[in-house]
Amino acid sequence: MWTGVGQWIMTTGLHIAMAVIFTVLATRAIRWLADRISRRIARAEPNQTSVRSESAKHRQAVAAVISSVAIGVLYTAVALDIAGQLGLPVASLVAPAAVLGAALGFGAQRLVQDFLSGFFVITEKQYGFGDLVELTVSGGGTAMGTVEAVTLRVTKLRTSEGEVYTVPNGMIVRALNLSKDWASAVVDVPVPASADINQVNEVLRAVAAAAMEDDRLVRLLLDEPQLMGVESIEVGTVNVRMVARTLPGKQFEVGRRLRELVIAGLRREGIATAA
Repeated sequence: MWTGVGQWIMTTGLHIAMAVIFTVLATRAIRWLADRISRRIARAEPNQTSVRSESAKHRQAVAAVISSVAIGVLYTAVALDIAGQLGLPVASLVAPAAVLGAALGFGAQRLVQDFLSGFFVITEKQYGFGDLVELTVSGGGTAMGTVEAVTLRVTKLRTSEGEVYTVPNGMIVRALNLSKDWASAVVDVPVPASADINQVNEVLRAVAAAAMEDDRLVRLLLDEPQLMGVESIEVGTVNVRMVARTLPGKQFEVGRRLRELVIAGLRREGIATAA
């Protein structure tokens, strides 16, 4: 009896143990390689103080998906190998597995939908690692933050407060990418209705020209901010709009700095902003 057990341990048992060890090592190797590829893509960016290019963000998302798929295939192959070593009739399990898969398919439609939606998010380059997005989920809720991970099943967003949203891809109804290619900083300047609009426009044009020489804005602006003119008229207030094209995801920083310059410029000319 013990001879048979020892022989099983030295043959089948050793094979199973080696397969498990190989799976653990291969999983770590795949994850290490994916992490190294992501770091290399980040280092390859010509200007790391700016933002990632669209191709770099897409490549990082694809690397993450490929690593997860590779690990899934590895686990499946090793499980089948171990089943064969244990003498389980793998071939005879194909038909029951198909029936079970069909039954699970009806019960796991949400999971299938998540995977299909994630596939199209990746292939269509809707957003990638590092993008600032706002996701509208089924039911009317929204989730806004920076993309930290994109897999075939979920998208993870980190908010400005440090919180992390995990959104199943199948629940995403609409994806608003706030950092694709370029963004717009929209600044509405409320001034009293009694103010001279021509003088206000001259001040804002001077602010737009000065913005291209500002140390905090010159690396974030794609071109000189444009004065759009009077946007709306309210009781005792006229809103004048400025629009600036910025690097992806930098519209909020640019908007804050432009408002500082606008307030300083109006004060120098004795024009008070509306309360």
